[in-house]
Formats: sequence, structure tokens, C-alpha cells
Amino acid sequence: MDKHKVEWQAKEYVVAEKNVGWYVGLVIIAAGLVGLSIWRQWWTSVILIVVIVIVLFVYSLRPPRMLKYALDEEELKEGKQRYKLSDFRAFGVINENGNYAIILDPKKRFGGRVRVYFPAAQGEAIVDAFGAKLPMEEVKLDILDRIVKYLRI
Repeated sequence: MDKHKVEWQAKEYVVAEKNVGWYVGLVIIAAGLVGLSIWRQWWTSVILIVVIVIVLFVYSLRPPRMLKYALDEEELKEGKQRYKLSDFRAFGVINENGNYAIILDPKKRFGGRVRVYFPAAQGEAIVDAFGAKLPMEEVKLDILDRIVKYLRI
């Protein structure tokens, strides 16, 4: 048995608190963009803005699922999703308001980062298991991560 195999459960993402002002602001901004798009006769933009707002509302109101994670010698399993460790060049650890996460950095230039949350109580074992398979680097949030964090999405 692999001594670096580890399993845990965690939520798929961290819910950022949103007050009524967040939703009102979203509607006001969307209404302004829809108004501008109608005035400029950008009909595709009108549809796109409406769809984006609906998706943001649904996503922000949906509670995160509790997922089972397992890390073995070759892959990370996240529920039914599987990630081959050979597709990643390094990992890093972040702490977002007391919520710990591993960020996997892809080898491919345009590959997406994978963020995996974990309970603090198992943190040392999880980080050690990743460290046995990938080099650890300092994680810096990219522009998209900072926008998402700022917007509390």
C-alpha cells in the first residue's frame, strides 16, 4: 500500500457571504449594461448579459456539495472527476479566511488550475502526500482568481 495515499472530505468550494447589496448591485450593473447594449443595438450582448446574471444568481444560491477526495501515486480523485498528477508541474497551499486549499499548477500553458479544499486537521498529511509527488511552490493568485475573490463569486 502507498504510504502517501490519503483520503478526505471537503466542500467543493468556499461560499463567500453575499448580502442583499451584492444582489442589488448585480442587478443595477446588469440593467446598465443591458440598457447600453439596447441603445447600441447589440442584441447578442443583451442575451449574453441576461444569461450571465441568471447563472450568477443560480451559482451563488446553490450550496457547495461535500466531495470525497483521494490522492494516490498517479492521480487525484475528486468525486467522479480524476486528475492525473503527471499533468501538473507543481502545487501550492493557500489559506482563504481559514479555509485551506491545494492549488495544482498545470504543465500546459493554457491548462486550468485545480483548487482542492481540505480540512485543517488533515492538512499536514495531505500536504506531505502532494509533496511526495510534486514540487511545492508559493501560490500567487492570478488576475482571474483576484477578480473572483473581489466579486465574492
